[in-house]
Amino acid sequence: MPMTFDLMPVLAQWPILLKGLLLTLLLTAVGTPLGVLLGIACGWLRVHGLGPVRLAVGAFVELMRNTPFIIQLFFIFFGLPAMGFRLSPLQASLIAMTLNLGAYSAEIVRAGMQATPKGLVEAAQSLAMNRWQVFRHVVLPPSLKRVWPALVSQIILVMLGTSVCSQISLEEMTYSANLISSRTFRNFEAYVLVAAAYLALAIVLRRLLNWAGPRWLFGR
Repeated sequence: MPMTFDLMPVLAQWPILLKGLLLTLLLTAVGTPLGVLLGIACGWLRVHGLGPVRLAVGAFVELMRNTPFIIQLFFIFFGLPAMGFRLSPLQASLIAMTLNLGAYSAEIVRAGMQATPKGLVEAAQSLAMNRWQVFRHVVLPPSLKRVWPALVSQIILVMLGTSVCSQISLEEMTYSANLISSRTFRNFEAYVLVAAAYLALAIVLRRLLNWAGPRWLFGR
């Protein structure tokens, strides 16, 4: 006899769903700004850093961009303890998310920086602005404005990638779906509900970032 679609047994497990949602939001709220800041720093070093620094940052970016996120997560959570660094699932997930987003953001931000006209930089230097002031007021805002849509898309992808963190027993939304489906045997309903939650989060986060960027980061 075919099973009927019934969300009520899944919704009855709302405390588990809420805990997973809050952990996903926490990962995104902490990991996103840290990852973007790391990406800005790496992007600047790839453009203006000394030769050895550019090579080191480039190696980091290529390593993170060309290996699966789950392998990076496993290395941090399972590999680092072998060297004496023991991390909780939340700590390991935040570090992996920050490093991954930082590497991808570095290339996005670097493209924006390299598109900055040299005349603007020279004009700022002629006004006796130091390197930090030139970067902060002349280079960074228009660079972020140019690449903001791509950067927002990358942030969304990393937020969705937090689902992988269930593999190290972090109790985020995918972990919650697995737990609820094992308790209720309503696999389809559990994953439909969590998929809808991820979709809603992605839409809200994209709109929030598109609203916040022009107001707080690079002006209109």
